[in-house]
Amino acid sequence: MDDVGQKDEPEQSGFSARAARIQDVAKLADVSTATVSRALATPERVSPEARARVLEAIAKTGYVPNPAARTLRSQKTYMVLVVLPDLANTFFSKILRGIEETLFEAGYGMIISDLDGSPEKEAHFAAFTAAGRVDGAILLNGHLFGQSRDGEGSPARLSIPLVALCEAIPNADIPQIEIDNRAAASRMTQHLAALGHKRIAYVSGPAGNILERERFQGYMGGLESAGLPFDPALVIPGDYTIEAGVRAGQSLVGRTTRPTAVFCTSDEMAIGLMRTVFSAGLKVPDDISVAGFDDIEFAAVAEPSLTTIHQPRRELGQAAASALIDLLQGRPSPKRIRLETDLVIRDSVVPLR
Repeated sequence: MDDVGQKDEPEQSGFSARAARIQDVAKLADVSTATVSRALATPERVSPEARARVLEAIAKTGYVPNPAARTLRSQKTYMVLVVLPDLANTFFSKILRGIEETLFEAGYGMIISDLDGSPEKEAHFAAFTAAGRVDGAILLNGHLFGQSRDGEGSPARLSIPLVALCEAIPNADIPQIEIDNRAAASRMTQHLAALGHKRIAYVSGPAGNILERERFQGYMGGLESAGLPFDPALVIPGDYTIEAGVRAGQSLVGRTTRPTAVFCTSDEMAIGLMRTVFSAGLKVPDDISVAGFDDIEFAAVAEPSLTTIHQPRRELGQAAASALIDLLQGRPSPKRIRLETDLVIRDSVVPLR
């Protein structure tokens, strides 16, 4: 864990000396002030493209749309925004529970933002946050509002404390709560190799995702530690969903030379892959061993039960909420917190026969 730092406001979070005006928003969005007003009051009268530009400009300038919202800057709302990339992903259930129970104990509530890959939704919640509707935010989307996952673009100007959870945000001067994804993926790969598996397939997460980059490096490192060569033909693209696991399984069962073990970088993909393998007349683990990552609720009750990496999801949520509460109450918070993972051995993996 890094040294505890004082609560300094990141550069991207400060307001300028002059409060932003509607004219500033109109100029940045390349629309009239009337269009800005309509986008806020009657959005159905504005094209989606224009409204998205207005919301993005509001987020970047820090403009507060109305006097009532303006007063919120000097008042506490006792609400926290929790930004999710995909609410439908079961991985987040225990994380949300950990966040909620910790916030509740401190007298705060939470608002969930489900971005679902929508730039318009992101711009809306950035404007919502800039308007002072929440006291702080916990980001699980891997980037600041207004930026890409690679840190490109200008971040929205927010004056509230922020905490990143699960996906670290490069170059962001905020507390980051995570696990060591590289070490966990290396551990699983070495576990499979120690059982005699030499052809270990890897089903990836989304391209460009920081979790995927770390887990892939862990897979490569695990192969190297086990003295196994890397075979790019054994890397199958995925995106952490069950559907991606089904597609990966279809790719594998059609091969003349199949791997003897598959490391899926999410449990959902592992479950989807096992279903496809069964449908093709093969057996897990007799014909192929399958391992996952996350230890979601379904991992223990899958058939067969899934060998996986356990993430302390509830504790991650609690740690992120505690870090944010520290900042909200004027206390310093560590800039990086890493929680431990565990290798959970179940029935989906056996030694190579």
